[in-house]
Amino acid sequence: MTGLCKGIADLGLDLCSMSSFVGTSAGSVVASNLLGPFSIVELYERQTVPELQPFEKAPAAGGIEALVTTMASAGESQVDRLHAIRALAMNAATISHEERLADIRARLGRSDDAWPDKPLKLTAVDMETLELIVFDSSSGVALPEAVAASCAVPGVWPPAQILGRSYIDGGVWRTAENAHLASTPGPVVILSPLGQVARMATRGSTGLDEDVQQLRRMGSRVVVIEADGEALKTATLGVLDPATRRPAAEAGRRQAETAIDAIAGVLGA
Repeated sequence: MTGLCKGIADLGLDLCSMSSFVGTSAGSVVASNLLGPFSIVELYERQTVPELQPFEKAPAAGGIEALVTTMASAGESQVDRLHAIRALAMNAATISHEERLADIRARLGRSDDAWPDKPLKLTAVDMETLELIVFDSSSGVALPEAVAASCAVPGVWPPAQILGRSYIDGGVWRTAENAHLASTPGPVVILSPLGQVARMATRGSTGLDEDVQQLRRMGSRVVVIEADGEALKTATLGVLDPATRRPAAEAGRRQAETAIDAIAGVLGA
């Protein structure tokens, strides 16, 4: 996603200028960073230059595999799937919440925990109610805490502890994008790294497709940019392995050349 934003900027469009942002899971980091202290050039370098990459403690071994197995074996019921994912999150051996929060702060690179001036929504799932929660500047929650909650991948990272409640990754609720929160009569640009993967898994329409149709019915101009085949190949080491940062960013930057026309069309540029 960072590489794609850099490539789009190279071609004359600045996605940082969008009027509002929604971030889920890794998207919560990207959205927060786009509105943070670093330029898009600096953000790209923090992905591609080893000595500039923020340190991140290793995720729980086998966590992604356990999550995929859990989601596949839970059936089609969203309630059953969420219950199974919650059980995985509760029982996984991960680093502590405090350690994870420190790493998130390093990724954001901010001098304080304040939210950006532009509207930003970050999603997470409440582990008790299994409801989708949306954090924003009015939630009384520090930005790094909201990001930690949004990307608390079950089985991989610890549930985020915020004001006495526990939260896990917002991408497990229904879709990985939560695009329904982007309701606006104007342009909507959706970056979906795993959209192709979801489509192959379901062999047809996905929840994201349904959300896009609903947004369009409401008058939004929508474009969805999914990671292409070249970008997806960079995840062979594991989507959370720091070794994928540079090749994924470079692939995203190259993909901008094929995505620019669709994005420009939606933005009216």
